[in-house]
Amino acid sequence: MATVTPPSLTFQFRSRNTFNGRIGFHFPRSLASSFNPRLRFRLPFSMAASTESTSQAVASGDDANSDEIDVSKLIQAHQEKAARLLPAEEIRTLLDQSVRGMLSTFSRSFEGYPSGSFVDFACDADGTPILAVSSLAEHAKNLAANPKCSLLVAKEPEDRGTLVVTVHGDAVPVSEEDRPAVRAAYLSKHPNAFWVDFGDFQFVYIKPKVIRYVSGVATASLGSGELSSEEYKAAQVDPIVQFAKPVMSHMNRDHTEDTKMIVRHWSSIPVDSAIMLDLDSLGFNVKASYQGNSFKLRVPFPRRAENRKDVKTLIVEMLEAAKPQV
Repeated sequence: MATVTPPSLTFQFRSRNTFNGRIGFHFPRSLASSFNPRLRFRLPFSMAASTESTSQAVASGDDANSDEIDVSKLIQAHQEKAARLLPAEEIRTLLDQSVRGMLSTFSRSFEGYPSGSFVDFACDADGTPILAVSSLAEHAKNLAANPKCSLLVAKEPEDRGTLVVTVHGDAVPVSEEDRPAVRAAYLSKHPNAFWVDFGDFQFVYIKPKVIRYVSGVATASLGSGELSSEEYKAAQVDPIVQFAKPVMSHMNRDHTEDTKMIVRHWSSIPVDSAIMLDLDSLGFNVKASYQGNSFKLRVPFPRRAENRKDVKTLIVEMLEAAKPQV
C-alpha cells in the first residue's frame, strides 16, 4: 500500500494500477452501495441474443447459454470496456466546471494542525485555481504565514462513489498586471461576487504541485492516483461538458423512455429506468435501476462527439439502433 501524508493525517488507498508511470486507474464502474451484488435476473427472450457476448464473457463456470445472469458481473463486464475520458482530462474538466471546494491551510492558532474552509474558486486558462480572499479571513492569515495548502473538490459531494480531487500547491498572490484577466475569469463563474473589489480582498493562485484523486469510495471500484502539475496542465477541458446540462435536462424531462431504450440496447442490461447524470465527448453516465436496485452505468457513444450538434446526432443514431426493427 502507498501512503500519502497531508498535515498530521495519513490516508491509505487501495486497488491501484499503473497509469503513465504513476499510480492511476480507469475511472470506475461505480456500482451504488445499495446495489445487491448477488442479484440475478431472468432476461426477456427478446433480449437474449443481444446479451450473448456479454453473458459468455461473465459466465464463470455456468452454462454460457443460460438466460439467468448474475447482474453484478454483467454490469462489471460492461463498465470495464466502456470508453471514458482519461483521468487527466476528467480531472481538468471537473476543476474547470466546479465553483466551490474545501481549502485546507496550516493553522496559526493550533500549530501543526490543518484548518478547513469552504471557499469559492474558479480556474484560469491553464487550469490554475483562483481564490478571492479577504485579509480578515482566518485562512488568508494562515496562507500569509504558510502558503502550502490543498483544495479538495468533489464531483458530487453527496455521493462518496464519485470523483474527488485534491490539489496540493502553494498560494501565490496575483500580480496587478494579471489582476484584470484573473478578475474576469473569477467573475465568469461568480457573477454576483461584487465584493472582490473591496479593499480587503485580493486574488490568490493555488499553484498546483501534485493532484491526488480518488473515486469509487464505499463501492467495489475503489481506485486512486496522482498527476504532476505538468500532466494536469497538459490535459484539455472536455469541449462537450459545457453543453451537458441543457442536453441532459431535455432528455430527462422529455425522453426518459428513449434514454432507457438506449441504455438497454447499448449495454445489454434490461434496466427499469435510466436518468442521465453527466455527459462528455465520449458518452454519458446514467443512474439506472433494476428490481428496486440503483446503480450507475457508463454508456459510450459510437464515436467521439465533436460539438453540440454531433451530440444530438449521436443520440438520435443510438435511439434508432435501439428501436425494434420492423
